[in-house]
Amino acid sequence: MKIDVLAELATTLEERKSASADSSYVASLHAKGLNKILEKVGEESVETILAAKDAQATGDKKDVIYETADLWFHTLVMLSHLELEPQDILDELARRFNLSGLEEKANRTK
Repeated sequence: MKIDVLAELATTLEERKSASADSSYVASLHAKGLNKILEKVGEESVETILAAKDAQATGDKKDVIYETADLWFHTLVMLSHLELEPQDILDELARRFNLSGLEEKANRTK
């Protein structure tokens, strides 16, 4: 049986969104608002970047995996807070298949 971890995590995050902030880390983030969630996304982004630099230097990729999981988790909390789902992002990535990255960038509207 294959588990869709992303979908299952999104469901769990939605359930915890309305939980007591005292009993749920996710609920506490939502209670503190978008700025706090974005602060965590930024913090995890920096930690992921540093872990990647260390992994290149040492060859040990364990911390990159750990920090990327934290980054993805907090990004999913952000999406949930904005009433978006992982599928929205997956749909956008699918739309970009067979589209040159340079072409996609040139087609963006400012």
